[in-house]
Amino acid sequence: MAADLTKYQIGANVYAFSDRYTDIASIGTLAKYTGGQIYYYPAFQSASHKEKLRHELARDLTRETAWEAVMRIRCGKGIRFTSYHGNFMLRSTDLLALPSVDCDKAYAMQLSLEETLLTTQTVYFQVALLYTASCGERRIRVHTAAAPVVTDLGEMYRQADTGAVISLFTRLAIEKTLSHKLEDARTAVQQRIVKALREYRNLHSVQHRLGGRMIYPESLKYLPLYGLALCKSTALRGSYADASLDERSAAGFTMMALPVKKLLKLLYPNLLRIDEYLLKPSASAQDAESTMKARLPLTMDSLDSRGLYLFDDGFRFILWFGRMLSPEISQNLLGHDFAADLSRVAFSERDSEMSRKLCALLQKIRESDPSYYHLCHLVRQGEQPREAILIMSLVDDQIGGTSGYVDWIMQIHRQVQQNA
Repeated sequence: MAADLTKYQIGANVYAFSDRYTDIASIGTLAKYTGGQIYYYPAFQSASHKEKLRHELARDLTRETAWEAVMRIRCGKGIRFTSYHGNFMLRSTDLLALPSVDCDKAYAMQLSLEETLLTTQTVYFQVALLYTASCGERRIRVHTAAAPVVTDLGEMYRQADTGAVISLFTRLAIEKTLSHKLEDARTAVQQRIVKALREYRNLHSVQHRLGGRMIYPESLKYLPLYGLALCKSTALRGSYADASLDERSAAGFTMMALPVKKLLKLLYPNLLRIDEYLLKPSASAQDAESTMKARLPLTMDSLDSRGLYLFDDGFRFILWFGRMLSPEISQNLLGHDFAADLSRVAFSERDSEMSRKLCALLQKIRESDPSYYHLCHLVRQGEQPREAILIMSLVDDQIGGTSGYVDWIMQIHRQVQQNA
C-alpha cells in the first residue's frame, strides 16, 4: 500500500490514539515510505490530550510543505553514498521519492571512499530537491557543500560532528532492531563508539605514553554519553517487556525522522531547577534565559527534595515536586489540588503570579520548537509508579539493570584498551 501511495504522490501521517494494541510497527510503514510521520497518543483522553492534538494537527496542515518531491544526493570523484536512512521510498540507487517533505524531517546517508587515496584537496556534495510548492509552482532547490580533504586523520577527528554521528548511529540501530535482538542493536552502538575511540587512541599511542588513560578528541567528548542515552531510549532499551510494542515502534519511527538538534534533546533531555526562579519577586526575561540554560546532569543526585524541577525532552514536560518543597509553591501552582494525587491533577494556569510565571516559561520553551506540543505531567517525589516516568529517563544513573554512565564509560575504556 505504501508503494501505491508513493506512486500517486500521497504522503501519509499516522495518528494513533488507542489504548489497545494497534500494530504501529505495520501501520507506521505507510508514513515511513511516503515521507510522513507518526503521532502517538497512548490512552488518549480528550481532557488532557486535546491541546496536543490541536497543535500538532494544525501544524501538520499549515507548515510549509514541498509536494511530489524527489531528492538526489551527489558527491565528488572518489566518494560514493552507500546507504540512505529516513522516511522516504528509494526509487533507484540514489533517488529518494518524497510525496511530501517539510522542515520537521531529516535524512541520514553513509558514504565510503571508492579510492584509497583522494587526490583532490576538496570534496563536493550536492543535494537537489525537485518539488511542487503549495502555490503549484514546480521548483528545484539545490544545496552544495565543500569539505576539505586532510592528510592528518587526527584533524578529521578534531572536526567531527557528534550530532551527525549520533543521528546516523540512531538510524542504523533502529533499523537493526527490525531483524536482530534489541541487545544486538545496543551492542552495535557500543562497538561503533569503541572502534572510533580505538582508532583515535592508536593515532596517539606512539607519540604519548598513554598508560591506562582514556583519550578522545574534544569534538567527540559527548559521544559515549549520547551512545548510552540511545541505548536507554524507548526504541532500544531493555527487553521487549520494558515497553509496549506500539510505544517502542512509535518511538523508533519518530527518531528515524528527527532533525539532529531535536534528536539530541530527546536522547539527553534538559533538567532544570525552577523553584528559585519562581520565587524571585521580579524575574526578568534574562532570568528566564539563565534558568533555561542551567541544565543539570540526568541523575537522582541532581534532584533536591526541597526543589521543583522541569524535565523537557522536546515532546513532554515533567514537573517533579520534591517531597519537602515549600507548600506555598505547590499551592500557588496547583491551587486546592496541591495535596492531591498528582496523577489525577491536570496542570493549568492558576490565579497567582507564580503560576503565570511558570506557564510563561513553558510557553517560551514550546515556542522555541513548535514541531511537537509538550504535554505536561506532574510527579511528586516518592509517588510510585508515576515517578518512574522521570526515573527511567535519568540516563546517567544505573536503573533497572542498565549501566550508569560511569559503568558504561569504563566498559568502553576496557574494550578500547583490549583491542588497541
